[in-house]
Amino acid sequence: MNTLRMHTENSPEEKDRLLRGRVQHLLETRRASGLEGFTGDLSFVILNTEPGNQRDAVVELLRYTGYAFVEAFEDDQYRTCVLKCRESADLLVRCRLGQGNPFRPFNRGNKSGHIPDTRLETLVFSCTDLNRYCALQQKRGVTFMTERPVKLASGHFIQTPPSAYTGNSIGLVEWSSGPENYRSPGSRPLDWCFDVPSAPWKNKLGILDHIATRVKAEHRDPAILEFMELTDYHFEFAIYVPDLNSITNVARRAGARFAQVFTSGIAVNPPQDAMGPTEMFVQNYGARAHHMAFLTEDIEATDRALRADGLGFLSDLVGSESDGIKQSFSAPSPNTLLVNEYIKRYGNFDGFFTQHNVTQLTLATAKQ
Repeated sequence: MNTLRMHTENSPEEKDRLLRGRVQHLLETRRASGLEGFTGDLSFVILNTEPGNQRDAVVELLRYTGYAFVEAFEDDQYRTCVLKCRESADLLVRCRLGQGNPFRPFNRGNKSGHIPDTRLETLVFSCTDLNRYCALQQKRGVTFMTERPVKLASGHFIQTPPSAYTGNSIGLVEWSSGPENYRSPGSRPLDWCFDVPSAPWKNKLGILDHIATRVKAEHRDPAILEFMELTDYHFEFAIYVPDLNSITNVARRAGARFAQVFTSGIAVNPPQDAMGPTEMFVQNYGARAHHMAFLTEDIEATDRALRADGLGFLSDLVGSESDGIKQSFSAPSPNTLLVNEYIKRYGNFDGFFTQHNVTQLTLATAKQ
């Protein structure tokens, strides 16, 4: 993959001008390479936990999101729980049973080293012709973790090594006819079940709307461009919060329900007292996904119910109907390190935040 020269200009306008120039060049290269149109929406997400935390991680997700448990199985490498929510990307909550973890070097932050195998590891996107896609990407110098796609019960899957910028992997899956089946040949079903009480807010919680990944200031541009090199997503816009040394950037694909958000610092290597919550998070936890955002149609009632049930929060409910959006951040899970964002859009608002909201939410993460 191309190594991109970093810049340290302080002007947001100049930063965005340079990034958009690189984005335009990448889009032209993507089309010229024949890669346009292969990848689609987010299909599933792989969350890896410590073996002893896997069940608790699943219980949390079942209790505080709209997802339901479908099945559990294991093979020689992984024990996997599959969670589904209608019209949303699936969640695979895994733990490793074998030796070796290529993501472990990225998990050694000041506040994450005690759970060295825990990370939202892989974002997996649908692909229409996986063999052709792999051949074209390999011709461009892209490497994958396996020589060829891995066979699943109802499709084929491949993923990149962890990114030097995000610590995450991008996966591609081509499903055959029939329902998605994640089992590998030789996998064994497990008779797991989860006794999670029925909650009134469950039917108010919807799809996985976006995932926000936090990266170092100097890795903002290459993280976005790398993501675009591997998918059909486009960079849309950025919102700067200079007082908190933070930029929030959005990548989207036309017609996709899922968006990818990247948040970074503005200044490279700022003094400790000027780092801001975003750079401090990366210092403490390493570059990684910070939160998963779930849509809800009744955010006030959902927020009240979740708090009453004991879910901790980093922020109050911020935003308003007149702003077009309301949001809140839960406290991070001790089992996944992930924050849940709950989000409600009003009317024709199709964004992810306002200047006020993103400032308040960024500030809230200083509590981590």
